[in-house]
Amino acid sequence: MRADGNPGAGDAGTGAPDAGMGASDGRVAVADGSGVVAEGNGVVPDGGVGMGAGVTDSPAVRLQALFEGHRLTPTQRRIAHSMVRRASDVPFLSSVELAELAGVSQPSVTRFAVALGFDGYPALRRHLREVAPAEPAGDAASYNEYQQAVEAEIENLRHLAEVLADPRPVRRAGRLLAASRPLPVLGLRAAASQAYGFAYFAAKVHPDVRLLNEGGTMIHDRIDAAVRAGASALLCFALPRHPREVVDTLAYAKEAGLTVVTVADSAFAPVAKVSDLLLPAAVGTGLAFDTACAPMLLGRVLLEAMCDDLPDAQSRLEEFDARATARGLFVD
Repeated sequence: MRADGNPGAGDAGTGAPDAGMGASDGRVAVADGSGVVAEGNGVVPDGGVGMGAGVTDSPAVRLQALFEGHRLTPTQRRIAHSMVRRASDVPFLSSVELAELAGVSQPSVTRFAVALGFDGYPALRRHLREVAPAEPAGDAASYNEYQQAVEAEIENLRHLAEVLADPRPVRRAGRLLAASRPLPVLGLRAAASQAYGFAYFAAKVHPDVRLLNEGGTMIHDRIDAAVRAGASALLCFALPRHPREVVDTLAYAKEAGLTVVTVADSAFAPVAKVSDLLLPAAVGTGLAFDTACAPMLLGRVLLEAMCDDLPDAQSRLEEFDARATARGLFVD
């Protein structure tokens, strides 16, 4: 389905994700390769999404399976997050290079390998070359910093395509969003533009979309109002750096009875523990401000899935186009 033009991108997040990422009990919040978690505890919604038919058996998927169920510190979860994002390169990195990639110390990488049950990092790297073999990435030395940022975003999109090889989590999210009347859409700070873009298009096919892109003391009041009006689900976009207010707001929404669907930069993000269904899409961190092409695209995929569960979506779009033409709203 198509709607009118794209809204511009808003502000991007700054810096790398906080080191304190993941489930509250320290376990790695990763499902069995689908990249989807429930409530940050490694429980997969709908009884579990396994490595069934049609799911790409990629290096990233195999890495996630390696981390699943281990109790890791926040620093170790940061290392795991960095490894998943660079799954094709990790088997060829030294402990020093991996430490630089994750922004931690080299001894932290060694302790991480031991936490996974290996004698040290060399043993972990040998194992990675067996379970997640991949050709080393091409030489990017000829790329300038801007090209490298674009290449990193292309890799994020490839990883998103691998996750979407199993469409069931996104379809489930689409059903939840379509059924919620009204549908609150939350995104604060760096994620505000993602929430705005989703709400802008969703309002053309969904009868009642309520954008929550400004924090403050009234945000709980607006959630209460949505629940009283009949809302059953809330969609959240959560990007680094993760505001504490987002985590608190999602916890409040769950207590109010809403099913929380979250698009976040990682399955290790702090919002995992307060989400019922988390869909990861990595951000780029190569520039001064994070880039969020993959979360934006995942938001459009969610829109498509929601449209599939709204029987009158197409007629609403056609009605909008007719009104726009009558008003001369667009020049093309």
